[in-house]
Amino acid sequence: MSYVHWQDVPTRWKDNDIYGHVNNAAYYSFMDTAINTWLIESGGLDIHGGDTIGLCVESHCSYKAPAAFPETIAVGMRVGHLGRSSVRYELGLYRDDDLLAEGHFIHVFVDRETRRPKEITAPLRPALESLLID
Repeated sequence: MSYVHWQDVPTRWKDNDIYGHVNNAAYYSFMDTAINTWLIESGGLDIHGGDTIGLCVESHCSYKAPAAFPETIAVGMRVGHLGRSSVRYELGLYRDDDLLAEGHFIHVFVDRETRRPKEITAPLRPALESLLID
Protein backbone atom coordinates (compact mmCIF):
# COMPACT_ATOMS: atom_id res chain seq x y z
CA MET A 1 0.00 0.00 0.00
CA SER A 2 1.15 3.50 -0.68
CA TYR A 3 0.84 6.34 1.77
CA VAL A 4 1.16 10.07 1.15
CA HIS A 5 2.41 11.16 4.58
CA TRP A 6 4.73 9.43 7.04
CA GLN A 7 5.33 10.14 10.70
CA ASP A 8 7.54 8.36 13.20
CA VAL A 9 5.93 7.62 16.56
CA PRO A 10 8.12 6.16 19.32
CA THR A 11 6.77 3.44 21.56
CA ARG A 12 6.75 4.22 25.27
CA TRP A 13 7.55 2.02 28.25
CA LYS A 14 3.89 2.02 29.28
CA ASP A 15 2.81 0.73 25.83
CA ASN A 16 4.06 -2.79 26.65
CA ASP A 17 1.62 -5.14 28.32
CA ILE A 18 2.14 -8.17 30.54
CA TYR A 19 2.85 -10.31 27.45
CA GLY A 20 5.91 -8.19 26.58
CA HIS A 21 4.57 -6.52 23.47
CA VAL A 22 2.73 -3.30 22.67
CA ASN A 23 -0.89 -3.58 23.80
CA ASN A 24 -3.53 -3.42 21.07
CA ALA A 25 -4.95 -0.14 22.40
CA ALA A 26 -1.59 1.58 21.86
CA TYR A 27 -1.85 0.99 18.09
CA TYR A 28 -4.94 3.22 18.09
CA SER A 29 -2.96 5.83 20.00
CA PHE A 30 -0.17 5.73 17.39
CA MET A 31 -2.71 6.29 14.60
CA ASP A 32 -4.52 9.03 16.52
CA THR A 33 -1.21 10.77 17.27
CA ALA A 34 -0.17 10.73 13.60
CA ILE A 35 -3.55 12.06 12.43
CA ASN A 36 -3.84 14.84 14.98
CA THR A 37 -0.21 15.93 14.64
CA TRP A 38 -0.78 16.23 10.90
CA LEU A 39 -4.10 18.09 11.38
CA ILE A 40 -2.40 20.66 13.62
CA GLU A 41 0.84 21.07 11.67
CA SER A 42 -0.37 20.74 8.07
CA GLY A 43 -4.13 21.21 8.20
CA GLY A 44 -4.20 24.33 10.36
CA LEU A 45 -6.60 22.82 12.91
CA ASP A 46 -6.72 24.82 16.15
CA ILE A 47 -7.60 22.15 18.70
CA HIS A 48 -7.74 24.60 21.62
CA GLY A 49 -9.67 27.59 20.29
CA GLY A 50 -10.93 26.87 16.78
CA ASP A 51 -14.61 26.86 15.87
CA THR A 52 -14.27 23.43 14.22
CA ILE A 53 -13.15 20.19 15.84
CA GLY A 54 -12.86 16.64 14.50
CA LEU A 55 -14.67 13.84 16.31
CA CYS A 56 -13.79 10.20 15.71
CA VAL A 57 -16.97 8.32 14.81
CA GLU A 58 -15.36 5.05 13.66
CA SER A 59 -12.02 3.32 13.97
CA HIS A 60 -10.62 -0.06 13.04
CA CYS A 61 -7.29 -1.85 13.39
CA SER A 62 -6.13 -5.14 11.93
CA TYR A 63 -3.02 -6.48 13.68
CA LYS A 64 -0.32 -8.18 11.64
CA ALA A 65 2.83 -8.37 13.85
CA PRO A 66 3.88 -7.39 17.37
CA ALA A 67 5.90 -4.35 18.38
CA ALA A 68 7.63 -3.64 21.69
CA PHE A 69 9.31 -0.88 23.63
CA PRO A 70 11.76 0.57 22.64
CA GLU A 71 10.90 0.86 18.95
CA THR A 72 9.91 3.61 16.57
CA ILE A 73 6.82 2.95 14.51
CA ALA A 74 6.54 4.54 11.06
CA VAL A 75 2.90 5.50 10.50
CA GLY A 76 1.84 5.93 6.87
CA MET A 77 -1.27 7.99 6.28
CA ARG A 78 -3.54 8.82 3.38
CA VAL A 79 -7.13 9.94 2.82
CA GLY A 80 -9.33 7.25 1.31
CA HIS A 81 -12.49 9.37 1.22
CA LEU A 82 -13.19 13.06 1.72
CA GLY A 83 -16.79 14.10 2.17
CA ARG A 84 -18.51 17.42 2.93
CA SER A 85 -17.91 17.17 6.69
CA SER A 86 -16.11 13.84 7.11
CA VAL A 87 -12.84 12.19 6.20
CA ARG A 88 -11.61 8.60 6.24
CA TYR A 89 -7.92 8.29 7.07
CA GLU A 90 -6.23 5.02 6.11
CA LEU A 91 -3.10 4.10 8.02
CA GLY A 92 -0.32 1.54 8.00
CA LEU A 93 2.04 0.97 10.92
CA TYR A 94 5.49 -0.31 10.02
CA ARG A 95 8.79 -1.33 11.57
CA ASP A 96 11.24 -0.98 8.72
CA ASP A 97 9.48 -2.87 5.89
CA ASP A 98 7.41 -5.05 8.22
CA LEU A 99 3.69 -4.24 8.36
CA LEU A 100 2.60 -4.27 12.00
CA ALA A 101 -1.01 -3.11 11.60
CA GLU A 102 -3.45 -1.47 9.20
CA GLY A 103 -6.41 0.63 10.19
CA HIS A 104 -8.68 3.54 9.55
CA PHE A 105 -10.23 6.44 11.44
CA ILE A 106 -13.27 8.44 10.35
CA HIS A 107 -13.54 11.99 11.61
CA VAL A 108 -16.63 14.14 11.34
CA PHE A 109 -15.83 17.82 11.65
CA VAL A 110 -18.32 19.65 13.83
CA ASP A 111 -18.96 23.04 15.36
CA ARG A 112 -17.21 23.14 18.74
CA GLU A 113 -20.28 24.52 20.56
CA THR A 114 -23.24 22.80 18.88
CA ARG A 115 -21.47 19.55 17.93
CA ARG A 116 -23.35 19.65 14.62
CA PRO A 117 -21.53 18.65 11.40
CA LYS A 118 -19.70 21.50 9.73
CA GLU A 119 -18.42 21.71 6.16
CA ILE A 120 -14.67 21.24 5.80
CA THR A 121 -13.26 24.49 4.38
CA ALA A 122 -9.85 26.08 3.80
CA PRO A 123 -7.21 25.66 5.00
CA LEU A 124 -8.15 22.13 6.08
CA ARG A 125 -9.91 20.94 2.89
CA PRO A 126 -6.99 21.59 0.50
CA ALA A 127 -4.61 20.03 3.02
CA LEU A 128 -6.79 16.89 3.23
CA GLU A 129 -7.08 16.82 -0.55
CA SER A 130 -3.28 16.58 -0.73
CA LEU A 131 -3.53 13.23 1.11
CA LEU A 132 -6.13 11.73 -1.26
CA ILE A 133 -5.06 8.57 -3.07
CA ASP A 134 -5.64 8.08 -6.78
